[in-house]
Amino acid sequence: MNIVASPIAQSRLPPPVALAPSARTPRRCALAVGVIGPGRVGSALLEQLRAAQPRLERSMNLVLNLCGVVASRQMWLDCDDPELNARHHRAQTWRPNDLGEFAAHVRGDDGRHALLIDCSASDEVAAHYPDWLAAGIHVITPNKLAGSGPLERWHAIRAASVDSGARFRCEATVCAGLPVVQTLRDLLDTGDELIDIEGMFSGTMAWLCNRYDGSRPFSALLREAQALGYTEPDPRADLSGIDVARKLVILAREAGLPLSLEDVDVESLVPPALAGLPLGECTRRLHELDAPMSAKLAKAQVHSGVLRHVGRLDREGRASVRLAALPAAHAFAHARLADNVVQFRTRRYRDNPLMVQGPGAGPEVTAAGVFADLLRIAESLAVRP
Repeated sequence: MNIVASPIAQSRLPPPVALAPSARTPRRCALAVGVIGPGRVGSALLEQLRAAQPRLERSMNLVLNLCGVVASRQMWLDCDDPELNARHHRAQTWRPNDLGEFAAHVRGDDGRHALLIDCSASDEVAAHYPDWLAAGIHVITPNKLAGSGPLERWHAIRAASVDSGARFRCEATVCAGLPVVQTLRDLLDTGDELIDIEGMFSGTMAWLCNRYDGSRPFSALLREAQALGYTEPDPRADLSGIDVARKLVILAREAGLPLSLEDVDVESLVPPALAGLPLGECTRRLHELDAPMSAKLAKAQVHSGVLRHVGRLDREGRASVRLAALPAAHAFAHARLADNVVQFRTRRYRDNPLMVQGPGAGPEVTAAGVFADLLRIAESLAVRP
C-alpha cells in the first residue's frame, strides 16, 4: 500500500535531510588477490571471480585485483602482464615459481588488503600459511592438508591468524560449497554443545553408492566418476576413506578437539593388492574392486538396506569412517547423486538433528565455496564507518 501525504501535510513537513554516502553504502574495499593452483578448482574460481567482478563493484563496492597466478613450476604476475587477462586468450609472461616472491608481490608495500587463495593439494604450499598469516596476508583454501596435517602446524596457523588479525578460512575443505564449517562455527559460537556429527562427507562415494545397484560393475562406475571430475586425482584417496577422515579432523579441530589423522578409525575399500601400486597400474586393475563390493552390496540387500559411506565424530573426539549398510528408511538413504549430507546433533538439536545437504563434489561448487569465503573476508574488511 502506498501512502501519499496531502498537499497541506506536505507543506508542514521539514525539508529532507541528505544522508551521507557512508550511511547508505559500504566503504569501498579493494583486495589484492593471488591464486595458487590453476587446476580444475582454481580455473573455475578465476572464471567465477572474473564474471562477478562488475556485480561486486556495483553492489558491494568491492574491487578484486588479480595480482598473479602460481602453477606447479611457473607463476604469472600482473607487473609482467598489465592486462590482467585471467590466463585466457592473450599472450602472457610467466616466470619461475617462487612462493616467497609471489606472496611479497601480492602483499605489496602500500598497506593494501592482500589475500592468497591456495587451490593446490600441496603440503609444501600449506606449510607457508603460518608465515603468510603472520605477515598480515589473509588465506583461503580448499586444501585439506593444512587443517588435517600436523597438529602443531594447525596451532601455528590459528595463532598467526589471531596475532596478526589476518583471516584464515577453509569452508571448501569439507563438502565443497556447502556451509558445513560455518554451521559448526555458528552453533558453537552461539553457545550450543556438540553431541556428534554424522554424515556422507564424500561426494564421490555418495555418487558411487547411489548408482551402485549391481547392474554395472563397481569399477565401471568409478571410471565414470573419474571422467565427471568427482574423484580425487588418485581415486584411492576416496576409496581408502582418508579424504573423509581428513574432513572429520578439520571439523574436530574447528570444534576445539585435538584430533589427528592417525586417531580416526578408517575402513579402507582399497584391496591390499592395489594399495601400493603406482597410479597408472592401479587404474588398470580397478576391476579387482568388483568382487568385494558386490559381496558388500549383496549383504546389505538381504535386509533391504542400502550401502552408504559414513563418517562420524562425537564430542569425545572419537571418529570413524566406514561403508555402512543402512535401512531404507534412514535419512542418508535418500540422498541424491553426489549429495553430501551432514547431520549435527547438539544440545539444541538433540532429538531432531540439524542437517546440511547438497552437492559435495565438482570444481564449480568447490570454487563457489572458496568464493563465499572471500566474500566473508571482504565484508569484514568493509565495515561501515
